[in-house]
Amino acid sequence: MDTFKLKIVSSSRVFFDGDCKCLVIPYIDGGEMAFLPHHENCVVPIETGEMRIKTEDGKETDAFVGDGFLEFLDNEAVLVCASAENPEDIDERRANEAKMRAEEELRQKLSRAEYIISKANLSRAMERLKIKNRHGISNQN
Repeated sequence: MDTFKLKIVSSSRVFFDGDCKCLVIPYIDGGEMAFLPHHENCVVPIETGEMRIKTEDGKETDAFVGDGFLEFLDNEAVLVCASAENPEDIDERRANEAKMRAEEELRQKLSRAEYIISKANLSRAMERLKIKNRHGISNQN
């Protein structure tokens, strides 16, 4: 079956490096974009959300992905993002704390820049919790 090379690089590590049958990423305005072998060459932005990877052996992996971009060129994709985490690696307590912190910041009078940062922090925390809860994995103490 046809595959394409996929490398996912987050700010802290190489999250994935191998052959892939399908990649679905969060796209602007809450949508998704899918990539299959021999997709046209392109560069696209990635929003914070859930990505899905189907590997050469048919294994499907869901993961959290932070903002970034994907370049698809000559049947090879490179995804560069702020963060990438498997559901079992998401620290639920930490994500809840980040959510509460961001919500508190939004209740205060903020400059426009601080408001945008707080909204982004809240969005990331909520996406992490959504993905963690969807997969039924809990690590709260």
